[in-house]
Amino acid sequence: MKTLRIAHTDLVVSRIALGCMQLGGSWDATAFTDVERSRAVRLVTAAVEQGINLFDHADIYACGKSEAVFGEVLQQMPGLRQRIVIQFKCGIRFADTPNTGDPARYDFSHAHITASVEGSLRRLRCDHLDILLLHRPDPLVEPEEVAMAFDALQRSGKVRYFGVSNHSAGQIALLQRYLAQPLVINQLELSLLHSPLIDEGVAVNTSAASSTAATGTLDHCRAQGISIQAWSPLAGGALLAAPATASPHVGAAAARVAALADAYGTSREAIALAWLLRHPAGIVPVVGTTRVERLLACCQADGITLSREQWYGLYNAARAVPLP
Repeated sequence: MKTLRIAHTDLVVSRIALGCMQLGGSWDATAFTDVERSRAVRLVTAAVEQGINLFDHADIYACGKSEAVFGEVLQQMPGLRQRIVIQFKCGIRFADTPNTGDPARYDFSHAHITASVEGSLRRLRCDHLDILLLHRPDPLVEPEEVAMAFDALQRSGKVRYFGVSNHSAGQIALLQRYLAQPLVINQLELSLLHSPLIDEGVAVNTSAASSTAATGTLDHCRAQGISIQAWSPLAGGALLAAPATASPHVGAAAARVAALADAYGTSREAIALAWLLRHPAGIVPVVGTTRVERLLACCQADGITLSREQWYGLYNAARAVPLP
């Protein structure tokens, strides 16, 4: 698989990442099973064989069990940790944690960021994380606290690099003003069926722009050398087989994906991901499947380069309105 270097780092990563959200099974306190343990081994092995070396985690995934089962995989595959890049996200806190009655919330406090890293390292059985991402913007963020946490984690060697997820250009700029470290990644929802980051650039100086809160996030990240990662790059499967109740543009996008897959002799997953890979921002799709066959289908995207006409054909099909 082709690779790219994350700007401002020495990390060279695969163009497709494996998202580990569902690796630990159910999102509750029950222990993961032998079935889930074996599934994780098969999936990680297949990913590595395909050239994937970037694995995406979060402390909340399956209530910590996704990290724990991945930690067992690392124990079963000696030497793997030295060949892969592990990133994790923190900052989301569930309702009733740690105390009954606590609300669902986001938490970028120094104490929570530090405790999250310690918990993830313990579950992953690692001594360091390659990248830490702040999961969702915290309205109560105090950038000075984030800076203190990042400084301490970097000095201790527990985290090498830092980034964000689901953050706007303005939110990134605010954090960066206080940080000694460059923010190197912004992980965002992005797919052929969820493309507001691209749409806002197309809508500049049109009537559509007045109804959309433009953030300039994609351009800001490109200008600052911040790598874009796309979560939910297959739009929850709607691009592979649109349901009968789907809106016309969803059906049109799925049909166009299917037609190109037939033309290339490849999978529909590959075409949907190739649309993201064709963008000059160097977008890295984060594929969240737990099925080896789906993962292999996704990895076929690495061998496909869509033409400008094919890219726009997909984009036009997926848009609910014509290009301006």
